[in-house]
Amino acid sequence: MSLFVIADLHLDTVTNEKSMEIFGNRWQGYIEKIRKNWTKVVGENDTVIIPGDISWALTAEDSIPDLKWIDSLPGKKIIMKGNHDFWWTTLSKMKRMFEENGISTIEPLYNSALEIEDYIIAGSRGWFVDKTVQPSKSVNADHSKIVNREVIRLRLSLDAAKKLSADSGKEIIVFFHFPPVWSDFECVEILETLREYNISRCYFGHIHGCYSQGSVFKWENIEFRMISADFIDFLPQIIG
Repeated sequence: MSLFVIADLHLDTVTNEKSMEIFGNRWQGYIEKIRKNWTKVVGENDTVIIPGDISWALTAEDSIPDLKWIDSLPGKKIIMKGNHDFWWTTLSKMKRMFEENGISTIEPLYNSALEIEDYIIAGSRGWFVDKTVQPSKSVNADHSKIVNREVIRLRLSLDAAKKLSADSGKEIIVFFHFPPVWSDFECVEILETLREYNISRCYFGHIHGCYSQGSVFKWENIEFRMISADFIDFLPQIIG
């Protein structure tokens, strides 16, 4: 039984109106690539973390075909919210939707933590500002409010993870959709929270097109690994 991770599936399995294929050759036929690669490495007893940007759907109802597509793949799936997951609703509503539609292998991670195999899984959406494409005035206006909210959610998840880890002694691994640090951006509040909780390993998605970058880097003593689907060529990565 193994633990895998892949972010940014960007599914539109019904209408194909929001296909990512317009963003370059690597995205050509990406939904079929995900299916083929997933079934090649993931078994029924394995678990896959999907840290956000799961479906292009705008409503919970419209997300059902994409979620059923994920549900049909091998293994258990732990999903997290990304910036494009507008369909995401409350945990109770999602769980009811899963039950009503026979979706049995998907579980949300939201303000919570889970013990999976040899690890404790925690995380939140996080926050990231690409200063090259967003004007600083609008960024500064929203930054504090959004970051404070994300830090609260991260702390809820890490507090739950600490309780699980206290009983098992297992390593806490943190997953984000947004990178807490990338290029000249640092979300200081999130980074300080990770340091406070003695986190040593994190995974993130969201970044696309940077194929010449290394997949792993360190900020102080914390290791960060990028697992955006296109960056890892749509192959779920094993965590070990």
